[in-house]
Amino acid sequence: MAAKPNARGKNEPPPPPIIVKKITVVAGGHHGGAWKVAYADFVTAMMAFFLLLWLLGATTEKQRKGIADYFTPTLVKLKQESAGSNGMLGGSSITDVDNYPNRAGQTGTKSMTIPRDTTGGPKEGGDKSKQVVKMQEKLAAKLQQSARLARLAKQVRMVDTSEGVRIDLVDDADFSMFQLGTTVLTGEASDLLHAIGQTVAPEAGSLSIRGHTDSLPWKSGGANNWSLSAGRAEATRQALLRDGIAEPRFRKIEGVADREPLVRDKPEDPRNRRISILLMR
Repeated sequence: MAAKPNARGKNEPPPPPIIVKKITVVAGGHHGGAWKVAYADFVTAMMAFFLLLWLLGATTEKQRKGIADYFTPTLVKLKQESAGSNGMLGGSSITDVDNYPNRAGQTGTKSMTIPRDTTGGPKEGGDKSKQVVKMQEKLAAKLQQSARLARLAKQVRMVDTSEGVRIDLVDDADFSMFQLGTTVLTGEASDLLHAIGQTVAPEAGSLSIRGHTDSLPWKSGGANNWSLSAGRAEATRQALLRDGIAEPRFRKIEGVADREPLVRDKPEDPRNRRISILLMR
């Protein structure tokens, strides 16, 4: 680089460049807080240990067994496509048959004891409850008072369901609750409902009545199986009202036409014509 004249007119070399150094001073760090985490885990474990010792010394054998049973796992394994593990809203429950190699094909290894007075769950077709047995005996005694009614005992079915005791009055080839195509009760049906009313009246619980028909179509007119089944359910309610059952006890009256057949492979079978009286729990 060529020299430039200074203020005195003399040629001098340019001044050297100024270099600035930035030095970052790192202070000596501490040795971390990992030991605090380990110490906290140790103290927690010791507290749990002493709590366990206290529980062992302050409880009885029966109480300790209850505590142990409370923490006993009910699922031996959880995996995809097992009971209750079919994804979000997969439709499975913990009581569904799963793919575990258990003898019963159910989750868990211990049997479950269901209290006798429990409610809910599928009960239809199982053991009869004391209430059903008592009502059956009471109704049978009333029907045996007359040879005419005794012959109709086979038309009555009592089933213990999860909702309550259901009484089905079923037609057949030799018996009909209503006159053909109408909501008018036959004489035998009126006597049968009278006996059922006397059986149900002392029992606690609301009543639901559902009418059913077969699938035979109507030949003419504006009527149909829907209105017929609903009308027959209402006629049954009025008959029970006359037998002394209070009006506020009736919770629901409905007709389902031929949509819930008793004999599914023969929808036109006369046994599909029936009245269901549900005594709710």
